[in-house]
Amino acid sequence: MLDRELCRQARLSRDARFDGQFFTAVKTTGIYCRPICPATPPLESNVVYFDSAVAAAQAGFRPCLRCRPDSAPDSPAWRGTQTTLERALRLIDEGALQEGSLASLCERLGIGERYLRRLFQQRFGVAPKTYALYRQCLFAKQLLHQTTLPITDIAYASGFRSLRRFNDAFKSHIGLTPRDVRREPAERSSALTLRLAYRPPYAWESLRDFFISRQIKGLEWVGDQHYGRCVAWGEARGHFTAEHRPDRHDFLVMLELNDLRMLSPVVRRIRRLLDLDADTAVIEAHLSHALPDLSLIEGLRLPGVWSLFEAGVRAILGQQVTIVAARRLVTTLVTTLGEPVGEAGGQVRYHFPTSSRIADSDLAFLKMPEARRETLHRFATFHRQQTENFDEPSTWTALKGVGQWTADYAAMRGASHPDIWLAGDLGVKRALPSLNGHDPAGAAPWRSYLTLQLWSR
Repeated sequence: MLDRELCRQARLSRDARFDGQFFTAVKTTGIYCRPICPATPPLESNVVYFDSAVAAAQAGFRPCLRCRPDSAPDSPAWRGTQTTLERALRLIDEGALQEGSLASLCERLGIGERYLRRLFQQRFGVAPKTYALYRQCLFAKQLLHQTTLPITDIAYASGFRSLRRFNDAFKSHIGLTPRDVRREPAERSSALTLRLAYRPPYAWESLRDFFISRQIKGLEWVGDQHYGRCVAWGEARGHFTAEHRPDRHDFLVMLELNDLRMLSPVVRRIRRLLDLDADTAVIEAHLSHALPDLSLIEGLRLPGVWSLFEAGVRAILGQQVTIVAARRLVTTLVTTLGEPVGEAGGQVRYHFPTSSRIADSDLAFLKMPEARRETLHRFATFHRQQTENFDEPSTWTALKGVGQWTADYAAMRGASHPDIWLAGDLGVKRALPSLNGHDPAGAAPWRSYLTLQLWSR
């Protein structure tokens, strides 16, 4: 339940730390806003608070054209704590109901359709398909505001298969036509430039330095204020560069993608990779309470890897070697088996190798023990054969050569799991004295952030 007094104070102060945690709906205008909206604050008697944009829309409010609720960071709070609901929301955001049916989604989740509908009704008051459709419309609204893409392209990029269906759904869920939104004055840049917001504080320097120390030349590029890499999603290929703008609490993302139908899941993957939806104030308050003697870096974020598969490969190649040696092995793998995609700044760029390319190779070019080559080969074969069951790293330990550290490291970086404790990690062991005997179990459900804090000692 939302604390009305806390919400009132947050919206009146326009505190960016609460952006995305709740939305303010105004009964006299029928509009809902972010708490940072620059408009004149309405009277408290005319305000209704909602914990999600979907809930505000279901109550009959339409999104504000000034503060653009579609651009707010997602709040972990409204996503729920049930594992099934969390996984369903992630799969829907990745396009599960655009490409498949509700029945196929439920089959992947291992539950019945009636149970999934009940979960969504209890949490959002809408059916799963209604939730998915509204999220598509909000993403389309973001593209209408921030890009110069033709409306037809935006329809397909948002997951709609016809312009007529897009116009009808947008009008029904947003309360305006796509052309009404585009006519509004807005800063617009090149076709695929998006602004991705976060809640401050954000320890960019720590995240940047982590990426630099593990940067794979040709796959990634990192600078003082930016991170970029080549990306793939299904058959789509492209690359992005995200420029940090601390004064605006966002990243300006310049993205090229050859299949706009995959744009929405790719953008969500970028958000995860940069950990833009974390509420570090809540996380660090919990860590401070559980471990009072530990000094914390404010705004520390989980440094993501593009996919679980890539994270697993990096973890295997990083077993029992230094960070420098692991980076050298991954770079050799990428430049040997990765798909080259042209040059930039005198550097050939590559996509990360597919599991088929790795599984079909003898990997003799990798200078490491034969046992580890065999582990990597088994892992790639496992991914190729069981893609849909691959997203539970705990099952990987059944593979010879894949231990708990490898599975946990991949889950923390490849899936951004918030509660991974790498007890066997050498860096963690060295930093344990800073806990002064306090039990790290008390840091749950944020032990991944504790691990990262200890790595930063």
